[in-house]
Amino acid sequence: MAILTLSVLEGLERGLVYEDLETPVTIGREEDNVIQLNDERVSRVHAKLQEDRRQVILTDLNSTNGSRVNGHPVQLRVLQPGDHVQIGRCTLLFGSNAQIAEHAKRIGVEVAALTPLNYSADPVVASSPDSEVEFQIVEDSSPENLQLPLFPGGAPVLPEHLQPGERARISDVLSYVHERMGDVAFEASESEDRSPESFVQVPWERWQNMLMLQRDLASYLRKIANPD
Repeated sequence: MAILTLSVLEGLERGLVYEDLETPVTIGREEDNVIQLNDERVSRVHAKLQEDRRQVILTDLNSTNGSRVNGHPVQLRVLQPGDHVQIGRCTLLFGSNAQIAEHAKRIGVEVAALTPLNYSADPVVASSPDSEVEFQIVEDSSPENLQLPLFPGGAPVLPEHLQPGERARISDVLSYVHERMGDVAFEASESEDRSPESFVQVPWERWQNMLMLQRDLASYLRKIANPD
C-alpha cells in the first residue's frame, strides 16, 4: 500500500501538509473526503488517488471543473513526486521533500524543474538527504500562474508485464502516431534562417492530418479514462 504526502500550496487550506496517507485517497468538497478542500469550484468528490503496480494514479471523477497536473488538464495520470495537482483554485504538491529531491536526481533534473520551488539560503522546506541543496516554495503558486512540463523527465516508460495482445495494441497505436508525424516531418520545409524566430512550412494537407491525429489521440485519452 502506497503512503502519500500532499502539501496544500494554494487555497483556503494553504500550508496544511497531509502525511502518511494510505491509498485510496479522495479529494473533494465534502467532509467525507480524506482531503477536504473548501472551494466552490471543487466538486463534492472531485478526484481519487489510488495505487496500481506500485504507481500512484490520479483519476478525475467526472468533476465539473476538471483536474490539472502541472497546469495541464488530465482525466487519468500517473503521478510523480514534484507534480502539482490543481483542483478548483487549490494547488497540492505531491510527494515529500525527500521523494521530490530523489526523483529529480533519478531523472537528472534540478528540483526547480519539477516544482514551483526556489533555492534558498534560509530553507523553509527540508533539503535532499543526499544533498546540501535547500529550497523553499515560491510565494505565488496559484493555478493560474503555474505551467510546468507535464513530463519534465522526458518520455514516460512503457508499462511492463503486458500480455501479447496488449503489447500488440500499444504497438499499433504508437505506430499510427509515428507514421502520421513522420508524414508531416518528411514534407515540412525549414527556412534558410534557422534563428529561434524562423518558421517551418508544412503542406496544408499534412497539417490537417496532424489535427486529425490530435483528435484521435484526444479520443483515445478519453476512452482510456472512461472505459465504460
